[in-house]
Amino acid sequence: MQAALWISKTGLDAQQTNISVISNNLANASTIGYKKSRAVFEDLLYQTVNQAGGISASNTKLPNGLNIGAGTKVVATQKVFTQGNMLTTDNSLDMMIEGPGFFEIQLPDGTAAYTRNGQFTLDDTGQIVTSGSGYVVQPAITIPDNATSITVSAEGEVSVKMPGTIENQVVGQLSMSDFINPSGLDPMGQNLYLETGASGTPIQGTASLDGMGAIRQGALETSNVNVTEELVNLIQSQRIYEMNSKVISAVDQMLSYVNQNL
Repeated sequence: MQAALWISKTGLDAQQTNISVISNNLANASTIGYKKSRAVFEDLLYQTVNQAGGISASNTKLPNGLNIGAGTKVVATQKVFTQGNMLTTDNSLDMMIEGPGFFEIQLPDGTAAYTRNGQFTLDDTGQIVTSGSGYVVQPAITIPDNATSITVSAEGEVSVKMPGTIENQVVGQLSMSDFINPSGLDPMGQNLYLETGASGTPIQGTASLDGMGAIRQGALETSNVNVTEELVNLIQSQRIYEMNSKVISAVDQMLSYVNQNL
C-alpha cells in the first residue's frame, strides 16, 4: 500500500508543475509575442513481476505481463510557436512577423538573442531598440533625427522620408532568423530566446523570402494563449490533483484500519 502513496505523490508533484505552467500562460495572455508552454508528462519505471511472453507454471506462454508503475513526472515544458493574432497599432516602429522567423537582438555582452515581440522604439542616438530594455535590433539601423516618417517594407527594408525630398531614403535592412527546432530555444525572459544545441544554429534570411515570414508595419502579434483552453486545462489539472489526494487519503484510511484491527 505504501507504493500507492508514492505513486500518488508523483501525481501531485506533476500536477503542481502543470498548474504552474498554465498559470504562467494565463499571466502572459496580454504579452506581445508570447508563446504558450505546455507540460510534457512521462510515466516512470515499472516493476516487472511477470514478463509478457514468459513461461508460466503450466508451461504456457504468458500473453500479458504483470507490471506495476511508479507514477509520473514532468520531463519538459514545450513552447508552442503557433501564430498569434494581429493587433493593429499604426505605430511606425511596431512590427509583426506574419509567419515563421524571429527578430535578432544584441544583448549588452554581445550575445545574440531572438524575439517575436516587434515593439521597437528609438534610443538617444536614433538606433532602433527594444522598448523594454533598449537592446539594439540587428543589424543596427539608425534613423536620422530630422526624418519625417519611417517605412518598413514586408521584406524588412527600412526607409525614411527626409524634409525637402520626394523619394524615401533607405537606411537599413532588417534580417530574419529561424531555427529548425524553435521549441528548443531557451526562453530567458524579456520576450527573448537564446540559441541552444537543441534549437540548431540560426538560419538567416530575408523577410517574405527564404521561407521567412513577412513583416507587417504598424501591427503587433498578440500572445497565442487561448484563455478558454487554459482554463479548461486548469480545471482538468485541479481535478487530477484532487483524485491523487483522494488516493492518499484512501490509503491512509486503509493503513489506519490495519493498525487498529491487528
